[in-house]
Amino acid sequence: MTIKFKDNGMIWQTELPLSLVRRGKVRDIYEIGKDRLLIITTDRLSAFDVVLPNPIPFKGQVLNQISRFWFDYFKDIVANHLDVCYKEVLSKEILEKHGAQLKGRTVLVKRAEPLSIECVVRGYVAGSGWKDYQKTGMICGHVLPKGLKQCTKLQEPIFTPATKATVGHDENIDFNRAVSIVGREIAEKVRDLSIQIYLKGREYAEKRGILIADTKFEFGILDGKLILIDEVLTPDSSRFWPKDGYEEGHDQPSLDKQIVRDFLEKSGWGKTPPGPALPQDIVEKTSLAYQDVYTRLTENY
Repeated sequence: MTIKFKDNGMIWQTELPLSLVRRGKVRDIYEIGKDRLLIITTDRLSAFDVVLPNPIPFKGQVLNQISRFWFDYFKDIVANHLDVCYKEVLSKEILEKHGAQLKGRTVLVKRAEPLSIECVVRGYVAGSGWKDYQKTGMICGHVLPKGLKQCTKLQEPIFTPATKATVGHDENIDFNRAVSIVGREIAEKVRDLSIQIYLKGREYAEKRGILIADTKFEFGILDGKLILIDEVLTPDSSRFWPKDGYEEGHDQPSLDKQIVRDFLEKSGWGKTPPGPALPQDIVEKTSLAYQDVYTRLTENY
């Protein structure tokens, strides 16, 4: 596979002479006036809500470019928060000093008010959904047929929202709980949009040899309208499997962050900070998987 990203060094953290709004698990967000944000996707990686000490080569560029691809692909379904090129608003001094680091991993976006739920869509019985199904026969309030196997494809994808925890882990919730948080009208709109986006993206990805088992979307309100924000169908926010060799009844090979999660599950780590250092082979495998997803999705598009 040909690497399509320029090696501008692994970026763990940025330090720009701008007002820092938030340093998330992966993204550094700066304020550009009152109405716009500069989002820089670093090479940090989090698992089980803990940022791990190893940066992943090319990860920030991959996530940023995949999201930009999908934002454009879905623009006929829903508007998004992308604005003009960030180079149009940053000073010459900032670009001269930090431009090389920003390249490929930075976007300027319109500042929206994020919804306080995450919009999860599941097309296969996997991950925490599989665990819940084994215990209850349900996933987030959806009663499913009996006898489903691990990684079985559902007849129709299901909307399984989650809360956004400021401390600790996000919580899977049912639709009624989502309604109580954001209101019925908004909850119904994001449910329908999430499933529509997922189905269109899944169909496209499958033609490129990728199965999208599940994913997480985020929406915000801008000028009274719902828009798509954050990241879209990336290896950080989605569960990607190679189509070749798919077989229900067991775990699938991963083209996403599950590579790291699987290692950590076997490591004996207690899932509390600090996170353990990753072996170099896991770092390299994860980096190559992320780049593979980008290549499959965008090559010759």
